[in-house]
Amino acid sequence: MSGKADPRRTADGTTSRTRLDRGRGALGPALELVHTGRAPTRAVLTAELGVTRATAGAVAAELEALGLIRVDARPGAPAGSQGRPSHRLAVAEDGPVALAAQVHADGYRAALVGLGGRIVATTPGCEIVDADPAKVLGSVVEAGAELLERTGRRCVGAGLAVPSAVAEPEGLALNPLHLAWPAGAPVRQIFAERVRAAGLGGPAFTANDVNLAALAEHRHGAGRGSRDLLCVATGHRGVGGALVLDGRLHSGSSGLALEVGHLTVNPEGRPCHCGSRGCLDVETDPLAFLTAAGREPGPEQSLLQQSVDLVRDHYTDPAVRTAAETLLDRLGQGLAGLVNILNPDRIVLGGLHRDLLRADPDRLRAVIAGRSLWGQSGGVPVLPCALDHNSLVGAAELAWQPVLDDPLTVLG
Repeated sequence: MSGKADPRRTADGTTSRTRLDRGRGALGPALELVHTGRAPTRAVLTAELGVTRATAGAVAAELEALGLIRVDARPGAPAGSQGRPSHRLAVAEDGPVALAAQVHADGYRAALVGLGGRIVATTPGCEIVDADPAKVLGSVVEAGAELLERTGRRCVGAGLAVPSAVAEPEGLALNPLHLAWPAGAPVRQIFAERVRAAGLGGPAFTANDVNLAALAEHRHGAGRGSRDLLCVATGHRGVGGALVLDGRLHSGSSGLALEVGHLTVNPEGRPCHCGSRGCLDVETDPLAFLTAAGREPGPEQSLLQQSVDLVRDHYTDPAVRTAAETLLDRLGQGLAGLVNILNPDRIVLGGLHRDLLRADPDRLRAVIAGRSLWGQSGGVPVLPCALDHNSLVGAAELAWQPVLDDPLTVLG
């Protein structure tokens, strides 16, 4: 046996491999901290994980070896600071990606999404949704496969966002109200089959689009730092809601929780697809806004885009402003009821609701406070969603989750 010292052995008698073995259980938590931006440096990572600096260094090095993060060992020191700055951590810009797909009433789109919620590449949106879900999902997966081939990225899995409640555990789209798909279509099974047929690696997942928007906003957008996050959004048609509790989506006993679109806010209002009248779904969606503003929807753009453009470009028009105020009042009434029941610490609004909030934030917040028991006592922060494609990013989060749970097993 040689008398030379093992160069990998440290002063305390351990090796870098020993430290990694001790910290293997921290790989997933460490990756999630970097993924969500909560550990920008190795010093923060060490503190968040509750491990030694040496163990944190070994964990970061292993994640870098897997191609998931980058470690900058020589970051520039901020002006006026003392001492050596901590190693900076960031997701690898050239690392693996997840295939994300979204289908809505006005089309569908595929994208590649890396860690950190970064959209690496995306296909042009298709505006025609076939009545056969198998054809649509086959097309969107094919478009995603072409993106992967063109970019040469490794795929960790695929996620799909659909405008319907998705029943668990079967993955059935129970109420694709604004699509011509049959109720109960086995979208998760179809999507998984198309992913496998395309030869893509990793598992395939499917969930409701607003649930996924909420997940993305909680990890990368306006919901960061929230414990109990309520997300309400207008899709291209209708209204959806989602709740994130302690960092995890609350989907109920069978995936059907938070169908907030069917809260009644105007008992004498428009008939709703659910059989009731005056639901948020038909009183505060893009079509309701265009109708209230006296605008005839055109075929050149989606209803969502037409309504958003109307708010942004013509809010001084009295008819547009009156319509917006009507929608804000009804939306506020629905949100107040949800605040009374759920007691969230933050509300984020997406789709048309995001632009209505930006146009007149005081009105909406006043309605919520005036009708909510808890709102009167302190108020709940109401913020616009920060991500433009949060349902796509959320779909990718589903595919990234197995990697976040155990990166070494999945990628090592």
